[in-house]
Amino acid sequence: MSNNSAKKIINDPLKCADELFDGLVLAYDGKARKVGERSIVMNNLRPDAPALLVGGGAGHEPIYHGLVGKGMADGAAIGDIFAAPPPNIVLEATQAVSRGKGVLFLYGNYAGDVMNFDIGAELAADEGIEVRTVIIADDVCSAPPTAKGNRRGVAGLVPITKLAGAAAMTVSTLDELERIAQKAVDNTRTVGVSTKPGSIPATGQPTFELADDVIGLGMGIHGEKGVGLIPMCTADELAPKILDLIFADDLELNAGDEIVFFVNSLGSTHMMELLILLRAAVPLIEARGIKIHQTIVDNIVTCQEMAGVSFSVTKLDAELKALWDLPCESIGYTKL
Repeated sequence: MSNNSAKKIINDPLKCADELFDGLVLAYDGKARKVGERSIVMNNLRPDAPALLVGGGAGHEPIYHGLVGKGMADGAAIGDIFAAPPPNIVLEATQAVSRGKGVLFLYGNYAGDVMNFDIGAELAADEGIEVRTVIIADDVCSAPPTAKGNRRGVAGLVPITKLAGAAAMTVSTLDELERIAQKAVDNTRTVGVSTKPGSIPATGQPTFELADDVIGLGMGIHGEKGVGLIPMCTADELAPKILDLIFADDLELNAGDEIVFFVNSLGSTHMMELLILLRAAVPLIEARGIKIHQTIVDNIVTCQEMAGVSFSVTKLDAELKALWDLPCESIGYTKL
């Protein structure tokens, strides 16, 4: 391993996805079980109810598979490091969560995930399981409002999964679950920035290059291109730049509106920095007359040792607020 390689305490770099999955199942203390090749499903699912299935590549822990839990997703299909779960894994997870009322697929907007989950849905339909799909596309910087369908799914998946999970715990039809999940997506926006790349365990090499004196504004969770590079700056200078991009989008946030505000670390940005950024952001939000119903500050949507931060805003109406206030419990996010 060269001096430029990331130091990781692992075994075989090519077995990281399977070994972290084994550890994840153990971390659930018997509340969830391994299914098939690489799926995780909760025990004690609500009978005769529509199911919520999430999924995506490993390497971004605790998402997605760490968002399986009580009041969260019923199960997850897990891919290799930064790779979509193949259709057979999607199918095994779908069969395991299905309780006769259909299954909702909820995942981020990446070509490989869309293709494999669509094939998985076709395979499930052949087995008599009805599947609907809601795609998370909250990344403001990856496409303009007129092309929202091209946007990536980033850290907004946390509040979206929380809201969809609360719905899955309470609604009785797949139609209602799909409607609420789509509403959560429609009301969520995210902007991220990066200061340092992450790496792929198989190579230990950085996934992109970024000079020390710049910040990648709007960069994706794998280092995908954003709106540009800006000079390295202070937290007080950066917070308004991120918020301005969110407020300039088509979410229509007005005085009196309530939001969930999520400050996320992409992996190696420390809580100290997140809290200093939160300190800078909250007065700017409150100055617009917007009320923060709940704040989340954590590293939940990550990319190995990538450094950077994202702000996610989810606009609440009465229905979403009631769902938000329900408790949930998972490895990645718990609300008492």
